[in-house]
Amino acid sequence: MGELEVPVACPCCAALTGGGTCPVCFWTDDGQAEADADVVRGGPNGDLSLAHARLNFAVYGASHPRYQDLVRPARPDERP
Repeated sequence: MGELEVPVACPCCAALTGGGTCPVCFWTDDGQAEADADVVRGGPNGDLSLAHARLNFAVYGASHPRYQDLVRPARPDERP
């Protein structure tokens, strides 16, 4: 009997999209978490900290306003 695979939650929007670049908010999971949510790491998320991306998601529905046309709503199986 196989193990049950539990999807990974996006650290920005909490959708269960499995890591990588989230199609729901367009945040790229780079390992940033609560401990350093206010730090701007650069890398795939540019000048955004995780905390700022979460605020953007609450306001714009995307981790950055420029991604509003690239995101989609979470599917029922992806909702936290």
